[in-house]
Amino acid sequence: QVQLVESGGGLVQAGGSLRLTCAVSGSSVSSKPMAWYRQAPGKQREWIARIYYSGLTSYLESVKGRFTISRDNAKNTVYLQMNGLKPEDTAVYYCNAVTGDYGWGQGTQVTVSS
Repeated sequence: QVQLVESGGGLVQAGGSLRLTCAVSGSSVSSKPMAWYRQAPGKQREWIARIYYSGLTSYLESVKGRFTISRDNAKNTVYLQMNGLKPEDTAVYYCNAVTGDYGWGQGTQVTVSS
């Protein structure tokens, strides 16, 4: 059974940075394209960043240029570096396969104050 454990969230001021970590067990992060998602209060979960087999990445337009997804195959971990945070980035952040095949983890709360 695949387990996903997200960490690294917190409270930051607008313009600040955070680095989120997704530790994966039960499967290899290189075996499927992986993604970060977020869910803001009262909104549906949305994908924000993807990383494919080749290392190619894609981003939601609103985070492009500010967020960077990466993975470390040796550590079986996926990261999300978030710079230039805005209050509208406040949400619970999750990782999962691009297809959403894995069960969802607890997520990590990111709160950006203005």
